[in-house]
Order: sequence, then C-alpha cells, then structure tokens
Amino acid sequence: MLTHDDIWRGIDRLARHAQTSPSGLARRAGLDSTTFNPSKRVSADGKKPRWPSTESIAKALAAAHLDFDDFAGLISGKPTVGALPSRGLADGDAGSPFDAAGLPAGPDWDAIPFPGLTPDEAFALTVEDDRMLPVYRRGDRLVVSNSAPTRVGDRVVVQRRDGTRSAWTLSEKLVQSVRLTPLDPMAASLTLPLSQIAWLSRIVWVSQ
Repeated sequence: MLTHDDIWRGIDRLARHAQTSPSGLARRAGLDSTTFNPSKRVSADGKKPRWPSTESIAKALAAAHLDFDDFAGLISGKPTVGALPSRGLADGDAGSPFDAAGLPAGPDWDAIPFPGLTPDEAFALTVEDDRMLPVYRRGDRLVVSNSAPTRVGDRVVVQRRDGTRSAWTLSEKLVQSVRLTPLDPMAASLTLPLSQIAWLSRIVWVSQ
C-alpha cells in the first residue's frame, strides 16, 4: 500500500528525473507552480496530510515523458523495465553510491527510461558543475556502461579510490596504469596507477 510519504517522494524523484524542481515540474505540466510545493503537502494547521490529485500526477508524468509504471519505479527506487538508475555526477558522496564493481548501490538513485540497456549494464550520471567544459555542461546526462569494453580514444568516467569521479578520454593503457586526457584541451594529461582507480567505465551515450 502506498503511503502519503511514498507519493510525495515519487513526485520529488520525478522532478529530479526531469532535471527541475517540484515547482518547475508543475509549471512544465501546465499546473500552478505551487501544486507540488512542501506547503501543499499538509493542511494549513499541519495536522492533516494532503494528497496530490490523480490528474496532477498524470500531467506531471506526461510532462516528464513517463507513465504510471515508471512512477511506481520512482517511488520504490527500483528502475522499471527499459529504465536505468540515474543520479548526479558528484564527488565524495556520504556512503558510496557504487559497489566494488562500479554498479549503482544504495537508495539515492532515480530511474530514467532508456531502451536497449538494463540496470546491470549501465547507469546515468547528470553533470552538476563546470569541471568538464567545454565538452559536457551542467544538465548533460551521461549514460555509462560498466559492461562495455574500453578502448584507447573512448571517453570514460573514472572513479578514484578517494571518492572523486570525472570524465576523461582514455589515451593509453599500460600494464599498471592508464593515461587520461582531460576534456579541457588546455589542461595536462594524467597518468593514473591502477591501484588508485576504483572503477573505469565507458560513456556510451550523452544527452545534451
């Protein structure tokens, strides 16, 4: 049985999936901008929970190009069929969002529809800062495959054992290290020992 908190958590995750705020999602759906605000989730006296209408949820899903099955996946935190786990590309998360194999782990993942790949093959990361200019900008979504073979010349996401992660071009594979070229052509290349790498996965698709 879905609870009041479940439904509102799903709407918050739906907004993040659409790369906007709850108020931005409401505007995009043609609703009043306050429809999904926290103040609308309880009565004025704070004692009675208020539920979003089925119509407002349906309009929000249409604006995000999802359906009710996808919404159920957002609520549960489990991607639906044809969907990939998705989160921001951030460093130093409290509690690693990846397991030792570089697969998504933990509760703080949303889901995005993506045909052709399954959650055990790939995941999506959204760029949240300017570190990867001029190639990737804020809001760009990178689909990263931990199962795709990596070759020299591929763009990859590298997570180091210190928790930092970023995108590079793989320029050379050595016996005990890899050479990485930054996306900024003015920055210097980096030779990184394999002992410092938690995982390295290929970027297979980018939404820009």
